[in-house]
Amino acid sequence: MTSIVETVTKPRHEAQTARVPVSVIVPVKNEAENLRRCLPALAWADEVFVVDSQSDDATAFVAEEHGATVVQFQFNGVYPKKKNWSLDCLPFRNDWVLIVDADEVVPPELAEEIGQRITDDEADGYELNMKYYFLGRRIRHCGYAECWNLRFFKHRLGRYERMPVTPGARTGDNEAHEHVELQGRVGRLTHELDHYAYPTIDAWVEKHNRYASWEAEQYERFLNAPISRTIGRGKRFKRFLKKVYLRLPMRPLIRFVYSYVFRLGFLDGKPGLVFCGLLSVYDFLCWAKVYERKVTEACGEESFGQDR
Repeated sequence: MTSIVETVTKPRHEAQTARVPVSVIVPVKNEAENLRRCLPALAWADEVFVVDSQSDDATAFVAEEHGATVVQFQFNGVYPKKKNWSLDCLPFRNDWVLIVDADEVVPPELAEEIGQRITDDEADGYELNMKYYFLGRRIRHCGYAECWNLRFFKHRLGRYERMPVTPGARTGDNEAHEHVELQGRVGRLTHELDHYAYPTIDAWVEKHNRYASWEAEQYERFLNAPISRTIGRGKRFKRFLKKVYLRLPMRPLIRFVYSYVFRLGFLDGKPGLVFCGLLSVYDFLCWAKVYERKVTEACGEESFGQDR
């Protein structure tokens, strides 16, 4: 294993009530402010791991202050990324894991449902829907009214898709768009996760620049590779639509019209307009980075031929 691990453990604060037997993974980098909102909402969980990528803010201090176990992750530039590494290497004392990003909050009713589902044992993993907040408003349209992801599952049965990138690709060290492949039964939770996405436009641009680099890395895979049957029926259908969509001309314009008009983004007011506009920009950036890769590869081959 090429990853370097440094663990700082601090016992969680004693509580008078029994905790839910769930191990929570919170992957982070420079998320001190978000953790101050995220971690108190996880006090019900038996253990919380904050998996950090050498943050240079107060992330580790805030995590320890709230009784979490801080683990430092060192990305080797290719694989494994942070969530799969966590699933492989962390010393869980529970069968069930919940993966929560630092900008997300688990409401009390969702925490209660999670405890009940463990007792019922009707599935091996559950998808969660997210309430998506942007520029101070919940986005109820734009195609984001439903955003289901498999986040709560028996850790021995699930891993994120293995989708390595080229060394130095600068796509980030965390699985942002890869889906969990679960060897077992999948259900859905009733209550939703609160997602306070992108507190500023700068944060949106920074993250989506990395996401667009990842999309460019995976472009040929999305176009031509078979779709995994273990990511769930809904995700398989979306991947099929993506194969079709990537072949269409004028994708940024299509994305804006689809999100703002057909998915009623205009009903979300000015935040909806900004959000749909940014989605269109993101699609253009993905296309531009794919084009850039092709130009770079062609120039490299031409230079190689001249050297010969």
